[in-house]
Amino acid sequence: MNKPKMATEKGVPSNSRILMLLGQLERMNGEAMTREVETARQVTAKIFHLIQTQEKSGKEVMSKGSSGMEVILASLENTRDVQTTLNILYILSELLTVGRGRRVGVFVSKGGTGILFQILISASKELPPSEELMLQLHSLLAKVGPKDRKFGVKARLSGALNATVNLTKQNLQNTKLLLPCLQVLRVYSTNSVNAISLGKNGVVELMFKIVAPYSKKNTTLLKVALDALGALLKSKTNARRAVDGGHVNVLLALYQDWHHNDSRHRHMLIRKGLLVCLRNITNIKLGRKAFIDTDGMRILYNSSTECLPVRTLDPLVNTSSLIMRKCFPKNRLPLPTIKSAFHYQLPHVPAAGPVAQLYSQPPGGRKNRQLCNRPLKKVDDVVDESDDNEETDADTENDTENEEDDKDQGAANDDIETDLNKLHPKNNPGRPFEELRVYERFFSELSEDFQGYNFEPSKSASTTSSSFSSARSTRPIIVPTAQALSPKHVPIMSCQEDCNLTKGEHTMQSPSVPTTAPPAPVPPLELDTILLTKDQDRKEEAHIPCTETHTALSSLTRPPSQPQVMERDLAHLLECVSLEAEDTLNKGEEAGRGVKQEGSPVNATRHIQSPLLLGGIAPRRVGGGGGGGSNWGSDCGSEGAEDEGGEGAVLEVPDTALLLPLHDPDLYVEMVKGTRSVPQYAEVAYPDYFGHIAPTFREPLQERVYGVQRSKIFQDIERLIHPNDIVDKVVYDLDIPSCPVIEDDGESLKFNSQFESGNLRKAVQIRKYEYDLVLNSDINSNHYHQWFYFEVSGMRVGTNYRFNIINSEKSNSQFNYGMQVLMYSVQEAISGRPRWVRTGTDICYYKNHFARSSIAAGGQKGKSYYTLTFSTSFSHKDDVCYFAYHYPYTYSTLKMHLSKLEALRTPQIYLRQDVLCQTLGGNSCPLLTITAMPESNSNDYICQFRNRPLIFLSARVHPGETNASWVMKGTLEFLMGTSPLAASLREAYIFKIVPMLNPDGVVNGNHRCSLSGEDLNRQWQNPNPELHPTIYHTKSLLQYLAHIQRAPLVFCDYHGHSRKKNVFMYGCSVKETVWQSNISATSSDLQEDLGYRALPKILSQIAPAFSMASCSFVVERSKESTARVVVWREIGVQRSYTMESTLCGCDQGKYKGLQIGTRELEEMGAQFCVALLRLKRLTGIRNHQHLLDLESDIIGTQSKVVSSSTTTYVMEEDEPSFLEAIDYSAESNDEDAEPENEHGGEVQENPNHLDQLSDCETNHRD
Repeated sequence: MNKPKMATEKGVPSNSRILMLLGQLERMNGEAMTREVETARQVTAKIFHLIQTQEKSGKEVMSKGSSGMEVILASLENTRDVQTTLNILYILSELLTVGRGRRVGVFVSKGGTGILFQILISASKELPPSEELMLQLHSLLAKVGPKDRKFGVKARLSGALNATVNLTKQNLQNTKLLLPCLQVLRVYSTNSVNAISLGKNGVVELMFKIVAPYSKKNTTLLKVALDALGALLKSKTNARRAVDGGHVNVLLALYQDWHHNDSRHRHMLIRKGLLVCLRNITNIKLGRKAFIDTDGMRILYNSSTECLPVRTLDPLVNTSSLIMRKCFPKNRLPLPTIKSAFHYQLPHVPAAGPVAQLYSQPPGGRKNRQLCNRPLKKVDDVVDESDDNEETDADTENDTENEEDDKDQGAANDDIETDLNKLHPKNNPGRPFEELRVYERFFSELSEDFQGYNFEPSKSASTTSSSFSSARSTRPIIVPTAQALSPKHVPIMSCQEDCNLTKGEHTMQSPSVPTTAPPAPVPPLELDTILLTKDQDRKEEAHIPCTETHTALSSLTRPPSQPQVMERDLAHLLECVSLEAEDTLNKGEEAGRGVKQEGSPVNATRHIQSPLLLGGIAPRRVGGGGGGGSNWGSDCGSEGAEDEGGEGAVLEVPDTALLLPLHDPDLYVEMVKGTRSVPQYAEVAYPDYFGHIAPTFREPLQERVYGVQRSKIFQDIERLIHPNDIVDKVVYDLDIPSCPVIEDDGESLKFNSQFESGNLRKAVQIRKYEYDLVLNSDINSNHYHQWFYFEVSGMRVGTNYRFNIINSEKSNSQFNYGMQVLMYSVQEAISGRPRWVRTGTDICYYKNHFARSSIAAGGQKGKSYYTLTFSTSFSHKDDVCYFAYHYPYTYSTLKMHLSKLEALRTPQIYLRQDVLCQTLGGNSCPLLTITAMPESNSNDYICQFRNRPLIFLSARVHPGETNASWVMKGTLEFLMGTSPLAASLREAYIFKIVPMLNPDGVVNGNHRCSLSGEDLNRQWQNPNPELHPTIYHTKSLLQYLAHIQRAPLVFCDYHGHSRKKNVFMYGCSVKETVWQSNISATSSDLQEDLGYRALPKILSQIAPAFSMASCSFVVERSKESTARVVVWREIGVQRSYTMESTLCGCDQGKYKGLQIGTRELEEMGAQFCVALLRLKRLTGIRNHQHLLDLESDIIGTQSKVVSSSTTTYVMEEDEPSFLEAIDYSAESNDEDAEPENEHGGEVQENPNHLDQLSDCETNHRD
């Protein structure tokens, strides 16, 4: 080693005694150290004394610019004298004890670790080795090790591993020397390769000799030994070695012993160390089996229950819970197949992708419900062998101790687009104009000359023809019904006929041409044939038994002297709204008198005929207990009492027309008749029928009760501990199509989801007041479980019910951060309060023990589902309630709203509704054009009319994001309004709007996909005209506009976001994408107009729910097929956005701390319009200051984002990873990703800590 030259820092006197001694030591380095042994001892002893007694001496040695550490290390390396070596080790120990790690960093950077290992090897060759030397060496190594990233590698290469192991074996009774040896072994073991090597040398068995039952002696030694053992057991090889040695039972016995004896909880760290060892052993399948076989579940359950009252013991409870949930036997979902309960045969199957994989597997023994009735061989796809997660024998060799740091660096910016060619818009529509010329019919406003048009203020003269309305009225409306029809005679389109609707020009057939309806064995249902008929006649017509229905209906004719009975019977009648075709036997029958609801807070009432319709479908659950019992098919009914009344009933309910100008229950029923669904729904849910009036009271984010998730998890674990307490009774099952509602003795709730947008596949009663609920997959898919909408009846007032939705897929949810589910009470509605309200207590979201098949998890093995659990009680007897993920907005609701909007049109408004295309399921996709009428047909006015910039809006490509439709409703109402701002906006722009891009998904209760089983917002690059007709034709409209040089000024696709708060936008920017990546770009590459930031900037100033801080303008590879990116890149629309609205609530602005409602969502839609008007003013003049403001915004955002994280996903989630133990897995390294709460706090929201998404959630933003 080269002799260092002693240097002094400026300001330190050169005659300082410590520096003089260091200089003397420096001159002795080399051969002088061996000759002048006594001098070396004296000098080093004096240096040690000075450092020990004078704090400034240590500072002088370690000061910047001083070479004191180099001199000390050179002397340590060169000396051969044991006492001199000890003196120098004392010096180093004293120096490194203070300094907050900086001094250790200097020591490591000067090569100190390697010198210590050299001395250790040399000293270990002495027989016997010097105990004091070994003690000091290992004490120093224990301090240095955690700060040296390559400590484990250096130890292995130098041979120090074996030296320490041998020393440990020789000194098991020498606690003074044993402690530092164990401390060093603990650091060695953090390297996975070292852990395997140590395991082979018998260190695992050695550790089990050291750990001992409860004792007040040597507790520090025991804690360090358990830490070392826990680190060793992270290796699967070592874990198997521990299992084979029968040590699982030993650890459980030790834990029990310490738990019972440590009554004052002074040794919690030892108990935690034992649990960590168990946690790491149970990362392998053999370990979990051994844990179960040795009654580990009961032992940890009982001990954790005893720890619950003591808050400081939460780390023990959380780790115990983690182990128990990991070892809880993986159950299969209680389903015959993970595919949807409904099947729709596609006209052709994609060549590759999840849908192709789905069709390549034999379906699960189910006959296709609509188009394909051939039986197929059954296959069990719910679980597979991958769910056992058997680990491989070989451990991954990784010489890095801090693996998480490396993972973070390796994963940085993985999804950001780095191809500059892709980042620059092409402005190339990609199709020849001759193909696109057919779309000219949708842009008649661009060529309209208004010759012969009467500009007098007459409404009849001002209206343009409504293609959408005419298309609806020109074909007979056929309501699906089981009357006198066998399944093979159900009037539905054949597969080929259905496909033809979406091919070529058929997709856009002229709205004036009636669509040919398939032949039907029953006459078309006319609009005026909806009557409420007596149940007696219904029963006789269908020739099937019916349970108590006639009693409930006839009781409405009793005198009003029985108010309680009448109220109950009214609730029975209101329990379900069904759609059926009237039979000829019922012609001429008249509806009877109505019964007025007492105590209604709304004075105005209106008579409506309850749309309980006719035919052979028995009424659903209209009868006893508010829950009744009759269902589809003759085997579901039971005999009841004879009919007592002779007339039907007309219900008298509050008239909400003034509060809901766009809602009409009768019109809604009419619209439902024209809606086609795969299950052929024949019912209407009451919330959709009555409508929703936003409550006037605030609904704050729910504060989470401490320990709620843990208590729910313990209740789940009790299913295994106390199996006799479990009812396990199926009460609702869509996989039994003839009778989904299971009859019982009235002790269970009744469920239903067989209505438009409904989603609930199965309900299983677990305990008397607890139910497991299973959601249905999207049609032609085996996953996407998130949206739910179902009905509950038969409840007991005041009883607290727990509901568990057990097959959720996302790894975290806003239900963990204040979001509540929505509930709608029919009793409240008929009392004048028709509204969805946030409800539920004890809400949490966590990973459960139901195994997720790798088939549904994209090939990922060992995944589990997640549980959303909530509790609620009911206020009304014999009520019918509905629960939903978010405020429902059905396709029929859209059709009703569009019809009502057209009726509100004034002569100054140009409104046209076209049918863009037919969907796969046979539903129409409406296209709206809204602008202002020209003041006259003079050339100037016509020219101004035609040359208005276009705004293109779309929404609801993802069916489960119902909030997008409520925002769109706000936009449409504003555009059709009479305010001066609305008039100015119509005069400024032409609006082309596709309010619902995925009608089929909405109708059938899907969460994300269309009937093709694909996410339509990933099909924009190359949409298929047959499988993705709405996307294909919407993109074609934009391509046509690009060809005629009329590309929209703004394109915005409305979405909902399930994992963030507030409303925000995603846009596209070359500059901001490059800034977020590591690619090099020239200044010319980064030239772009900053106008893309203007609209979100304006929104942040005027819309209280909008958050500019949550916006992102980075282009990612995984989003290259979304509407936002394709319209920006291919159509050349600079202001191309996705606007995301929270499903939860806001954490900033006026609505901070509140859950979002329909009022706020509609307000957001209106504010978007106001922002467009301001944008017009900004783009209409050269506002240079405005551009400078945008530039400063970008620079500020760049510095903030880049400094906070290297990944674009920092904007993905508002919340930190959940600190309560929400996750567990059978994967060996899961503990690295498992956040554990060591401080007893369950929820510690830290907005500065933004977690990356796991699995495939990162692809689910747009």
